[in-house]
Amino acid sequence: MAQATFAAGCFWHVEALFGKVDGVTGTAVGYAGGSAGDPTYEEVCAGGTGHAEAVRVEYDPARVSYGDLLEVFWGNHDPTTPNRQGPDVGSQYRSAVFFHGPGQEREAREARDRLARSGRFAAPLVTEIVPAGRFYRAEEYHQGYFGKRGAR
Repeated sequence: MAQATFAAGCFWHVEALFGKVDGVTGTAVGYAGGSAGDPTYEEVCAGGTGHAEAVRVEYDPARVSYGDLLEVFWGNHDPTTPNRQGPDVGSQYRSAVFFHGPGQEREAREARDRLARSGRFAAPLVTEIVPAGRFYRAEEYHQGYFGKRGAR
């Protein structure tokens, strides 16, 4: 199994998207990219921790490629809006790829550059591509949130 970590707005929605991908064997929502240790949801939402709401994806590379996961990521949020996705505003909702190794970094940068050249977006892409670092799993009530609520 391999891991990938993405931030693309509210982690509930992002987790639900990746959970539907064939070859994804597990997901967890949490906090990544900040400086505060062991942050809570309330602290992240207040904006002082530097963390983004993120999703850690466990996947089987024999069934789904990292490139395929990047396509899901790029295709399901607006990578041109700094610190915002839809009605969610704040640095915790920023667009970010947290790479696990040089191969993922290269693929993420190449995919971002292709997308930027494609003309699909009028504004520049602001997605961060940074090392994964420590991932803090969010509180249990956030895990699989839509499944718990029967929503999609």
